[in-house]
Amino acid sequence: MTPHSPLGILDANTLEELARVICGDEHLYYRKGYEIGRFLEHAGWQRVPEYDGEYRREWALARLTERREDPTELERVLLRLADPREYLDEPEQLPAVISAVNAFLIHEGVRLENPGGRPRLVACDPSLAHPGSQGPVELRATMTDLITDQNMAGLLQHRLDEAHTCYANGAHVAAIIMLGSLLEGVLVHVVHERDASLLGRTSPDRVSLDSLIKTCHDAGWIGADVERFCHELRKYRNFVHPRAEIREAHAPDRDTLDMCWPVVNAVLNDLADSQPKAA
Repeated sequence: MTPHSPLGILDANTLEELARVICGDEHLYYRKGYEIGRFLEHAGWQRVPEYDGEYRREWALARLTERREDPTELERVLLRLADPREYLDEPEQLPAVISAVNAFLIHEGVRLENPGGRPRLVACDPSLAHPGSQGPVELRATMTDLITDQNMAGLLQHRLDEAHTCYANGAHVAAIIMLGSLLEGVLVHVVHERDASLLGRTSPDRVSLDSLIKTCHDAGWIGADVERFCHELRKYRNFVHPRAEIREAHAPDRDTLDMCWPVVNAVLNDLADSQPKAA
């Protein structure tokens, strides 16, 4: 643990969630019983007992609880979960794992990041946990539900994770711009994969967000209410150009971001609900 590490003694419920992510399931990177001990050793733990055939999660939780009073050891585990070298066989799993960890870790006042593949823990405000997820529009979809291109799905999930980082650190304009970028990336790939003819002669690299929103609504993939509010998010996304923010004479704040986030959740949910059924 670095001298300035923000990690303290973790709550018992946090340890249970951490054990769940380490073990994995059908949605997260899965580790067999013996692989859990190997993971802890890769994290830098010494004297890890041999797996005895107990239920995976109970065994993992017991190991974490034994070292609960030593944040150094638990930080090593968290950093290893965000290390790309842990997922060489399934690199697309990394963003989902980091997102799952941050969903509970933020309540401890910290979150995981891995800029440039270098995992780190950063302090954040626990009151900023789960933007949009506790509101009236809860996110039910994942990027891999919507986009078959695994590389693009991973990149867009990373954009969403970066928006969370911006939110947690009070960078409201940056978070909104990131959400607008995410929205554009999702829509253009959904249109391209479902019916590229809807783009006409326009290249996917040059189609506007305004056109993408209208196209997806006309195709019946997003609702009329979602379309309407998407255009409001699009206007704020344009604040990536400082002159646009000057013209509007309005500086987005946390309340603005709290209104924008459910729009993105609603778009992703609508796109998942309208996904063509496999033949």
